[in-house]
Amino acid sequence: MDICVTTLLRDKGFKVTPQRLAIYNALAATKSHPSAEMIYNDLQPYYPTMSLATVYKTIEILKELDLVQVLNVGEDSFRYDADTTNHPHVRCMCCGRVEDLQGIDSSDFISRVSAHTDYAIQGQQFYFYGTCPACQKTSAVVS
Repeated sequence: MDICVTTLLRDKGFKVTPQRLAIYNALAATKSHPSAEMIYNDLQPYYPTMSLATVYKTIEILKELDLVQVLNVGEDSFRYDADTTNHPHVRCMCCGRVEDLQGIDSSDFISRVSAHTDYAIQGQQFYFYGTCPACQKTSAVVS
């Protein structure tokens, strides 16, 4: 995927740097939906001169290129997902884990919203909140 990202960056007039590629690769290689701070902390040992600002700027570029989506799951910071397909997410209210919900078709709901509001719907994001199985087990043990 580096070649595709490299080409997209160059075609849009952005410099291709090892840090930008590493940030994209870090996002593409995980399903944990990290925040910018998490990405920064993961890459800091490999790129000690990279700043948190570089991570934020790169994420904005990747968002502009439609290579990442920004998730606002009700925390103090945004999370990021390199899977830009239309899919909902679920967040554990205990541990903060965020997961993809694949295989749930929301197109009927979107068309119903459009029909009900007369809006031309251009996008949507669905978030669900609950307690993950691991936290449920921990909670059951403590109770």
